Amino acid sequence: MKIATYNINGIKARLEAVTAWLAETHPEVVLLQEIKSVDAGFPRELFEDMGYRVETHGQKGFNGVAILSRLPLEDVTRGLPGDASDEQARWIEATVIGLHAVRVVALYAPNGNPAPGPKYDFKLAWLARARARAAQMLTGEEPFVLGGDWNVIPQDADAARPEAWREDALALPETRAAWRRILNLGLTDGLRARHPEPGLYSYWDFQRWAWEKNDGILIDHLLLSPQAADRLTAAGIDKDQRGRTRPSDHVPVWVELDA
Repeated sequence: MKIATYNINGIKARLEAVTAWLAETHPEVVLLQEIKSVDAGFPRELFEDMGYRVETHGQKGFNGVAILSRLPLEDVTRGLPGDASDEQARWIEATVIGLHAVRVVALYAPNGNPAPGPKYDFKLAWLARARARAAQMLTGEEPFVLGGDWNVIPQDADAARPEAWREDALALPETRAAWRRILNLGLTDGLRARHPEPGLYSYWDFQRWAWEKNDGILIDHLLLSPQAADRLTAAGIDKDQRGRTRPSDHVPVWVELDA
């Protein structure tokens, strides 16, 4: 089972790029972020014609997450628990029914800038809520994957120019500490488990010739429960997508789990 996460930065702008990528790579499950569309406006029929089931948690103009799956989906839930006042569409869960069931989460963590400030406080609180939900999921002792744009640069090796991010919410010490608290629950970073080397990036800014200079950062991550990590066979980044026509500023990151 190939599970990919992909921040598409707007489904309307990226529809051709996403469908072309799907036709080339055929992942069983895709976790999308920043669909920037209400549920009714998402072009679900197009993806259904490609063989995917579609579940969305949309929001007009920004945010928004979705799950595409070639396999049946059950027990779909929307929203990250822990804050009844949070109306941002950043979290959707579902159970993928294959030979072995896998719970998947498509998530889009807050950026948090400018930091310090209310937006950064919200980011840290959101990551704490994500940790609480992951801890709750672990009690079920079933395989799950938390995939998405975490808006976290976990370590200096995850940035081409780490010094440029020292004061950014994505790399502040408090952000990295929040990330480690999630990992320390017993989760595995699927990409890093297979590729510990530096120089792997999933995002290049549209400005300052970042792509041409390979001035990237790694902020899209797939975290696996112990039961899912036991089935991990491969992982990678589809970096070539950033060089295509009208690309997102992110590229897909993926893991493969055995049957």
